[in-house]
Amino acid sequence: MPAIALPAREDFLGHPKGVYVCFFTEMWERFSFYGMKALLLLYLTKYHLFGDKAGLDLLGAYGGLVYCVPVLGGLLADRWLGMRKAVTFGGVLLVLGHLGMAYEGHAASMQAGLPVRDEGALQVMYLSLALIILGVGFLKPNISTIVGKLYADDDPRRDSGFSLFYAGINLGALFASLVCGYVGETWGWKYGFGAAGLGMLAGLAMFLWGQRYLHGHAEPPDPAALRARVAGLPREWAIYALAVLAVLPLGWLLWAAANGAFALGGEVSLALLLMLLVLGAVLVWFAWFTGTRCTPVERQRMLALMALIFMALVFFTLYEQTYGSWVTFTDRLLTKDIVPALVVRDGTPWPWSALSLLLAPLAFFVAARMSDRDPASPAPRVLFLAVGALILVLLVRDCVALPQTAGSLTYLGAFFLVALAPLFAGLWGWLDKRGADPSKPAKSALGLLFAGLSFIPLAVAAQQVAASGQMASVWWLVLAYLVLEIGEMCLSPVGLSAVTQLAVPRVVSLMMGTWFLATAFSETLAALFGKLAAIEVPQGEALDLAAAAPKYAHLFWLMTWIGIGCALAAFLAAPLLRRMMHGVK
Repeated sequence: MPAIALPAREDFLGHPKGVYVCFFTEMWERFSFYGMKALLLLYLTKYHLFGDKAGLDLLGAYGGLVYCVPVLGGLLADRWLGMRKAVTFGGVLLVLGHLGMAYEGHAASMQAGLPVRDEGALQVMYLSLALIILGVGFLKPNISTIVGKLYADDDPRRDSGFSLFYAGINLGALFASLVCGYVGETWGWKYGFGAAGLGMLAGLAMFLWGQRYLHGHAEPPDPAALRARVAGLPREWAIYALAVLAVLPLGWLLWAAANGAFALGGEVSLALLLMLLVLGAVLVWFAWFTGTRCTPVERQRMLALMALIFMALVFFTLYEQTYGSWVTFTDRLLTKDIVPALVVRDGTPWPWSALSLLLAPLAFFVAARMSDRDPASPAPRVLFLAVGALILVLLVRDCVALPQTAGSLTYLGAFFLVALAPLFAGLWGWLDKRGADPSKPAKSALGLLFAGLSFIPLAVAAQQVAASGQMASVWWLVLAYLVLEIGEMCLSPVGLSAVTQLAVPRVVSLMMGTWFLATAFSETLAALFGKLAAIEVPQGEALDLAAAAPKYAHLFWLMTWIGIGCALAAFLAAPLLRRMMHGVK
């Protein structure tokens, strides 16, 4: 269904109401996903006593697969399911997977120098992670595609709309760290994982309620084909059944990654081999499609899009260190509290941001209904903005008053993204009015440059620790996140927008899946790089800070030069890529 201009009454704060439905659905989905991810490596190393390398191997395989499967989810939605059914089914799988992670079993213990783990709990964990992988595969590419369809092709609000949508992603990530990351490490792992599951349930409810604002853009392309029988079942139910059956082999792949089984050369896991197979299939399809099914203009636009996707791969290889080496570095070598004098030390304080998670979508629900009845009334906007101000107060309280942990401090990335999103949305619009808006390739090159520069503060901090033997200040981490997120605001939202603009319309969900396939490889590559700073601390012994710090410094300087080098290459290619886009801004 092509994108068409919606009537003015469908707008809310300058954007279609459907964008806010996607905003809050994605907010809850990212809350559940990042809430679990903020805890996963620490949960593996502290509770189940995995070593750094095994924990990173599992984190890389999980992260890679979770962004690899969206290629298939996008294809199934394009061909048969439609985006509403794909997102709903993905949401159900995510709820089940996150709730399964709440079963933690017994903590591992050391006997005769070897860890003895609760294997039953680990099997549940592998299967739960597999459910999450499949759920993201059905939900993620399709919710992003819906956003693009809510704007007319020539609507200048498209980039700022994706920046707004991206703020929803990172608002969820922000709350995830402050709620799940904090609760998991202080109250108990099962409570952190359980909160993530409840969050996804709320996101699914929001999406189903908001269908009226999506105007049919998410419906199946051919309902008759979806009802056609395949192997005795309607095609729709056959797709669901195959997805559920895929949980077992995916769970086995995760087990193999965690245990180093069947790994080629000790590094190339079966999960990575599967991703390489998917990549090969996508590249063969891409060559066939652009060579035989595209006009010359479409072909050049698709090639330009693939170049932007490759830039995203490099960027997220750097970015995903935030859930790997940055987490272990923070846990071991940095102080934790931003303003120590304001931290609540008595008892175990509760994160007030948990209330914000309910207030934000509830405010939109009420404001949208009020706006439907009286589009000219200022009351809905006043209500929505007032609740936003209250949420900001609750957020600031948690940032300074909660005793922070390595997991909860991952909130810094999302905090800066949410803070920067309105600034960048306004900046691109302001530059566009003056004819000075950088092209999408130039913005992506800027993103790579800032990503490389973000590692310099942490490299300096590691060198300080090596020289003094004392923990470095957490403010080095704050600075690193600020620089990194400036880069992300340059690259990621405009990249998502580019997929919906440059891809041939009939394969836009598949190309959105290819965008996430690049992220899949970045997750795996990030884990491989992170292992350069892996430290195996013998049970019962204290970590030698001065000896551990140089390994981190080496990794961080390497990431710096990779980012800067790739940014220079991207700047050189930007003029050619802009011409290949044939007028797409």
